[in-house]
Amino acid sequence: MKLSERIGNGERPFVIAGPCSAESEEQMMNVCDEIGKNQSAQMLRAGIWKPRTRPDSFEGIGEVGLKWLVDAGAKTGLPTTTEVANAKHAELALQAGVDVLWIGARTTVNPFAVQEIADAMRGSNVPVMIKNPVNPDLQLWMGAFERFEKAGIDDLAAIHRGFSVYNHRKYRNVPSWEIPIALKENRPDLPLICDPSHIGGRRDLLLEISQKAMDLNFDGLMIETHPNPDKAWSDAAQQLTPSNLVILLNDLVLRSQEFSTDVADVINDIREKVATLDDRIFDILSERMNLSEQVGKLKRENNITILQQEHWKKVIGSRLEKSDDYGLTQKFVRQLMDAIHQESIRHQTSIMNSDKK
Repeated sequence: MKLSERIGNGERPFVIAGPCSAESEEQMMNVCDEIGKNQSAQMLRAGIWKPRTRPDSFEGIGEVGLKWLVDAGAKTGLPTTTEVANAKHAELALQAGVDVLWIGARTTVNPFAVQEIADAMRGSNVPVMIKNPVNPDLQLWMGAFERFEKAGIDDLAAIHRGFSVYNHRKYRNVPSWEIPIALKENRPDLPLICDPSHIGGRRDLLLEISQKAMDLNFDGLMIETHPNPDKAWSDAAQQLTPSNLVILLNDLVLRSQEFSTDVADVINDIREKVATLDDRIFDILSERMNLSEQVGKLKRENNITILQQEHWKKVIGSRLEKSDDYGLTQKFVRQLMDAIHQESIRHQTSIMNSDKK
């Protein structure tokens, strides 16, 4: 059965669980045995090689851990998966009998590494899951899938683990949900799995992020699970115990994607009103850009720079102060005004440089 069929064969979420890193044979057997007994997951995971930021960090137990993972899968009757970061990793994992391979975010960002792994797997029927690249680049993520497809591997799934950012106040990796949504828009055939462990970086955020993923119709969750999380050799803060995994899954609210005819009629009426407002918004934006072009003509005639920093500072400050009155977050107001400003600059630039080829 193909991975996409396995994921879509049962009720959401399809859960992939296991430790961030395989640390010992005993650890692997203990955690996987508990996961198997409480039937909290449909696939076992463990990191064998760990791409770490600093060289003195634990970088994985290495090849010996592959047998521990495969044996744990055989004991529980569950398929297994691990991360591969280069062609050699892929070859060793295939030889050991790992059922599914995944490409990590630090690897997805490098097309050369992705291509080498795809070439090493050519002729294999082992499924591949691909995490988003560390930077928010949809085309780079899509390109990774295409490289495997060109190598004849089409049993694929996507894993959303968020995007790197410096010192975020809440997330280890910001979710930027619009990017996996865009991936699903372009590739509706790909199962979409959320990795709340790497998005949150803290176990207290796992339920919140998992619930958001379910509300956005993700197909599954990959959650790092350890018998003693606080003693884990890597990413201790984001792992939970098998028993707490069960609690988390029981606390999830799984909402239907379908609704009754009566509700559908009401929603459709509201959507028509929303569409009318959207039309008005874009008509207003078009008028606004016409005014920007008039300003651009005056700036050109008087040899004035496009960017007027003090004016922009006053404009954005005024809008941010009124965010509560609008019923909008300051973050949204800022993003919207930045987008409008950049489009206005584009229109003015076109006017200012209209005679330059």
